[in-house]
Amino acid sequence: MADVLKKVPVREQAPKVRAANFEEVCLGYNKEEAMEEAARCINCKNAKCMQGCPVSINIPAFIHEVKEGNFEEAYRIISQSSALPAICGRVCPQESQCEGKCIRGIKGEPISIGKLERFVADWARENGIKPSAPAEKNGHKVAVIGSGPSGLTCAGDLAKLGYDVTIFEALHEAGGVLVYGIPEFRLPKNKVVAAEVENVKALGVKIETNVIIGKSTTIDELMDEEGFEAVFIGSGAGLPMFMGIPGENANGVFSANEYLTRNNLMKAFDENYDTPIARGKKVAVVGGGNVAMDAARTALRLGAEVHIVYRRSEAELPARVEEVHHAKEEGVIFDLLTNPTEILVDENDAVKGMRCIRMELGEPDASGRRRPVAIPGSEFELELDTVIMSLGTSPNPLISSTTIGLDTNRRKCIIADETTGQTSKEGVFAGGDAVTGAATVILAMGAGKAAAKGIHEFLSKR
Repeated sequence: MADVLKKVPVREQAPKVRAANFEEVCLGYNKEEAMEEAARCINCKNAKCMQGCPVSINIPAFIHEVKEGNFEEAYRIISQSSALPAICGRVCPQESQCEGKCIRGIKGEPISIGKLERFVADWARENGIKPSAPAEKNGHKVAVIGSGPSGLTCAGDLAKLGYDVTIFEALHEAGGVLVYGIPEFRLPKNKVVAAEVENVKALGVKIETNVIIGKSTTIDELMDEEGFEAVFIGSGAGLPMFMGIPGENANGVFSANEYLTRNNLMKAFDENYDTPIARGKKVAVVGGGNVAMDAARTALRLGAEVHIVYRRSEAELPARVEEVHHAKEEGVIFDLLTNPTEILVDENDAVKGMRCIRMELGEPDASGRRRPVAIPGSEFELELDTVIMSLGTSPNPLISSTTIGLDTNRRKCIIADETTGQTSKEGVFAGGDAVTGAATVILAMGAGKAAAKGIHEFLSKR
């Protein structure tokens, strides 16, 4: 009999094999494994796992259906709350959300909620199961800016309520950060992302690509001239941050955004595509979040020796434990308690190395983490030909600067009510990274869901 205190193991590609390809690392559960894992759930009456889910999926109910082999019903339950289950099952930080609150995890390992959600969504896709469109429209038009996780969620929820929804996407392909920011080996684009976008479209949502709000048209024009009664801004945070150290403008220095976009959306890793990228032989990725891990593991697959340079210790790494584990297995080198002070360049203004200094942890700062302090005299140099800066992102101010009456804070994030998404401009709502700065996919989805409810309440009073 299986040990109910331990998770059913999830099959993965071997580290040496996957480090040389862009195929998905995690292979997921099969039918038997999923039912066995679901049987570990004790079906709590006061389900704390649901309290940890930003979109409030009825987790015990869908897991019960998986245990019984009723996968279509499990998908129906998940779809009531989430428009993107195959994506969330792959990229959500379940360990700090639903699984982090799982009662089973007190004396053993928590239920693999994310892997079960992924299994159900994949099963539904493979068996042609689609979410059902609303019976009729309610006559109200809503515009959604951005087709990332917050925009898709908001649009899907509004469509289910009968709204006529159009998403405006700046890039040539829908999906936002799901297509440009997360690598193929973590989130397959055609098999998963495109399929979930199609599910949103099946609800009646229209998507217009290559429309840059602030240039192609403005929010004011959408409302005054195009007849949209409400607008949701889910444009994300795509403006990269840099350190401001000497040498940052050299050839061979990328933001993680550019590096990942070239690879993920423009297929730079594929020689059949005319979007080349510098295939560095020795690469340093500065930062310790999930995006840094994605950039490092991408560079590794392009044939480089890769270093993660992070100024705190491993305990403070903001990336998911699973992503750090996978990066280490694949051969990424971690230079922790290390901070860059200068990027060294050659006579052609190309990267030849990076000067760094060793750090130690002092007293906690405002974030609660111990502040890194430089150790005098500990400078050293790394020989490199490519540097990728992964220090976070902020919203592009284009939308806020071209919209009359839309307030932002000092970081250029749009100010919006946490509960409803309402901004300072009547009828305009916002959520996700455009409001919070860079965060997780599921938090953006939660904001999109809250804004859909806020928009529905706003338009119901008109």
